[in-house]
Amino acid sequence: MGRIKGKIKKRAWIREGDTLIVVPWSFQDEKCDIIYRYLPPQTDWLRRNRYI
Repeated sequence: MGRIKGKIKKRAWIREGDTLIVVPWSFQDEKCDIIYRYLPPQTDWLRRNRYI
């Protein structure tokens, strides 16, 4: 379970296949904040260039 933070809140739909950067909550282990979303083409580029 995650909460979308900041500037991506109003313009982002999280879909299956998206890669996310998340920060877990320190006081509740099963929840997190979603910081950034990568689409599948962006994820492919990151893999090709060995960032992930």
